[in-house]
Amino acid sequence: MKFRYIYALLALVMVFFFAPANAQNKTSKKNTKTTKKAPAKKPAAKPAAQKPAAKPEKQAAQDTTKKGDQQSGGNLSEEIIVTTNYKPVLADAVKIRLNPDLSDKTPFKAPLTYVTLDKRLERNTDIRQLDPMKMPPEVDSVPSNNYARLGVGNLKTTYGELYVNNGKDEALQIGAFAKHLAQSGSINKQNDMRDEIGGFVKGITDDNTFSARVNYKRRGTYFYGFDELNPPGAFAPQKQHFSTLSGEAEITKNFKDVPNEFTYAVKIDGYKWNDAFQASENNLVLTGFINETVKQFYAGLNASLDLGTQKDSLYSYSNSLVRLNPYLKFQGDFYKIDAGLNLVREFGFSSRPFVFPAVRLELQVIPKYLRIFAEAKGDVNKASLRDFSDENPFIGQNITIINSVDKLDISLGLKGTIAPGLGFKATVFRNSVKDLPMFANTTFTGSNNKFSVIYDHGNSKISGFNGELDFRASEDFDLFGRVEFKNYEMATEAEAWNLPKFKLTTGATVHITKQLSVNGTLYYRGSAYDRIYSVSPVDGPPVATIVTIKGFADLKGGVEYKINNRISIFGQVNNILNSTNQVWLYYPSYGFNIFGGVGFHF
Repeated sequence: MKFRYIYALLALVMVFFFAPANAQNKTSKKNTKTTKKAPAKKPAAKPAAQKPAAKPEKQAAQDTTKKGDQQSGGNLSEEIIVTTNYKPVLADAVKIRLNPDLSDKTPFKAPLTYVTLDKRLERNTDIRQLDPMKMPPEVDSVPSNNYARLGVGNLKTTYGELYVNNGKDEALQIGAFAKHLAQSGSINKQNDMRDEIGGFVKGITDDNTFSARVNYKRRGTYFYGFDELNPPGAFAPQKQHFSTLSGEAEITKNFKDVPNEFTYAVKIDGYKWNDAFQASENNLVLTGFINETVKQFYAGLNASLDLGTQKDSLYSYSNSLVRLNPYLKFQGDFYKIDAGLNLVREFGFSSRPFVFPAVRLELQVIPKYLRIFAEAKGDVNKASLRDFSDENPFIGQNITIINSVDKLDISLGLKGTIAPGLGFKATVFRNSVKDLPMFANTTFTGSNNKFSVIYDHGNSKISGFNGELDFRASEDFDLFGRVEFKNYEMATEAEAWNLPKFKLTTGATVHITKQLSVNGTLYYRGSAYDRIYSVSPVDGPPVATIVTIKGFADLKGGVEYKINNRISIFGQVNNILNSTNQVWLYYPSYGFNIFGGVGFHF
């Protein structure tokens, strides 16, 4: 029934819509529309009464409806014929809202090609075993543990270095070295030659490290200095040389990060020294320490036995020391305290006991940036002919032997990091020294000027400041500097002979490229004082006159260029300012000096 009502309603709407338009057509055209319905499943109901179509003003519509048998098997067939005049309306014009697109947009389809892979498809569910591959050798891994350098220059300069060892072996290291440097200045017999040769061995086990070293060093020179204002008539400089044969052996316990660790070390070293005349010195030192760690506390003992003999034409001394240094160390996150004593006993030509403090405190003010430290200590400084000759090669014979005593050295300072790569250390100090040693010219005006060692008998006061600065911007640039200022208050002597009050050392190392490197150093030493003697006109005692040794600046630099991994060339320039520096009275240093050569790795 519902379908029949719907069909009747559609027919009525069509008649209502088309009848007025066909009525206005003067030519009375006929449109015929036939609609057939499929048979419904349910029995058909009687159609609803149709309303007559509206009559147009000029011509009435003719409607003819043919109905089929409504009672026959549920089949329905209707035919509706509507005839009217056509009159377009605005509703028909707005049905097309867009202009048609006349462009040809037929998509292009490339021809497809197919290639079959001739490869068996494997399962990737299992982890495939990786095939071993040999590591390619690195450039720096080429063996070059041996090194040699040879060079020549003006002032008859000859230079050579040689280093050899057994290579990269973490358990055993064996090597040897040799050095040579010789120069000749413009003054008669202004010659200096230095030679050194040595060897070493080092072995590492699971628990201990063993090392041994033997070395021979020789230095030759002349007493070429004289007063240029009063030159001697006949001047024949004497020849001088110093020879030192030394050796040492050491055993230490390897560090292990375990609680309550017990560590120890034992070392024995000695040397035999002599000069061109009759002076000689033998020395043997046995040193050891033990240390026990308990949480943040460290308890230990340092001990040493220093046996020595010194001989010359006028004396033969036995000069020995024994030291004991018990200590306790406390260490935390922001502090470090070392508290101990330094017990020293002289025996031999002098027999004296001493007790000195050995205390150091370090406190962290700004974490990772600033630390403050303070120290108080004392010790006995053994007089050594070898040490005197290393500092001043123009010493004479029969040097006076007295052990000086640092009664109390107090220092206070700061150290830390200002910025990344910029570190510093600044220290103020005041020392009290008994029998301070100094070099002084003690010969009369004439040839073969020599120096002796004199002592300020009494308590000398030394106060001053030390500063260090190191700026490492990167691996290619390193700038360093050190300044030292000292003020001397002498007990018996008029001046601190040949002890300058001011020293400055600064320099830089720059790696311009991987092959090219340059370096430079500036050393400045302030003025110092010495004394000379002259004979009185009336044959009285000699009269001492104070002489000022002017300060000087020494500028030097070097360059090195690596041709490849094995061969390099280098150059060195000393005393660039070409100044007549005098470290010791009447002994000017060498002038402008340049030398260079080639280095080879093998």
